[in-house]
Amino acid sequence: MANELAGPKGKESQAVAAKNFWIFGQGISFSMSPTIHSAGFAHYNLPHTYEIHQTKTVEELRSLITSSAFGGASVTMPHKLAISMYCAEISEQAKIIGAVNTLIRDESRGGQIYGENTDWSGLASLLRDTSRSCPRGLNTGLVIGAGGASRAALYAFHKSGVKQIYLFNRTKSRAEAIAQALKPYFKIIVLDQLTDIPTDQGPDVIIGTIPADKTTIEYFPPALFSKPEGICIDMAYKPRLTPLMMATTRWGSPAWSTVPGVEVLMQQGFEQFRLWTGCPAPELEMRQALAAKDATEAAVIRVKETALM
Repeated sequence: MANELAGPKGKESQAVAAKNFWIFGQGISFSMSPTIHSAGFAHYNLPHTYEIHQTKTVEELRSLITSSAFGGASVTMPHKLAISMYCAEISEQAKIIGAVNTLIRDESRGGQIYGENTDWSGLASLLRDTSRSCPRGLNTGLVIGAGGASRAALYAFHKSGVKQIYLFNRTKSRAEAIAQALKPYFKIIVLDQLTDIPTDQGPDVIIGTIPADKTTIEYFPPALFSKPEGICIDMAYKPRLTPLMMATTRWGSPAWSTVPGVEVLMQQGFEQFRLWTGCPAPELEMRQALAAKDATEAAVIRVKETALM
C-alpha cells in the first residue's frame, strides 16, 4: 500500500510503497535500531516498518530477503560475513573489509540486493569529530576483537590516516587471519598480549569490538592508556558503561575521552537511513526517540527495584 505523504510531516510528496526493514542477528532483543529507524520513518511520514529478527543462520532469512516487501536490513553478529550470499553486488569498502552490515534493495535493478558497510564510515566520522582532543594526532590505534566489527574498525583507522595499527584477540589465529586478509591494503600488527605494545608507542585511539559481558575492567592493562590524551570507542552499548570505558576512566588521564557504543550505533544508522530512503537522516528526532526509550526503560527498572524492596 502506498503512503500519500512521503516527506517531512505536513509536506506532501510522491507516494511511497510500504516496505519492511529488519535487523538480523543473534542475542539482539535489546536492539535500539527499531526505535531509531522508526523515528526516522515517522519524521518523513514513510509507511515502512523496522523489526528485530533473530536467527542462527542466514539461510533462514531467504523468504524475508526475497520478498517484494523487503526494503533492507541491518546485519549484526554473527552474520556480517555470511550475509553476502544474498548480495548481487557489494561495495568496494565492504569487499575490502570482508563484512556487510547493511542490505539495500535496489528497485532500479529489479529488486537486487546491494551490500554495504556503514560501521566503518560511522567510526570514521567519530574519529574525525573527536580527533581534536588529540592535538598530537591519531598516530597509533588498537582494535580489540576479531569479528566483522573489528574489520570495519581497522579499515576506519586506515582511512583516517592512523599510521600504526595494532590488533588483539584472545584467539590469535583469528586476528592473524584478518591481518592477512587486509595485508594487500594496509599493515596490521597482531599482538600476543595487550601488554605487548611498547609504553612509548601506546595507542592514541582504542576501539573495542567485543561484547561487554566478555570482559572486566581488569582485562585492560593500565599501560594501554599511557598517552597523556587519547580516545576510546566501544562498539558495545549494553550496558552503556562498559568495562572498557570504565577502564579508560580509571587508568587514563582526564584528557582521555570516551565514546559510547550507542553513538557508534547512531552514526552508522544515520548512513543506513540515507541509503534506504534517499533522505538525510533526521538526527535530532532519532536521538530524541532513543532518549525517550532510555527514560522509559529506566523508569521500569526503578519500579521493579522498588517492588523488590
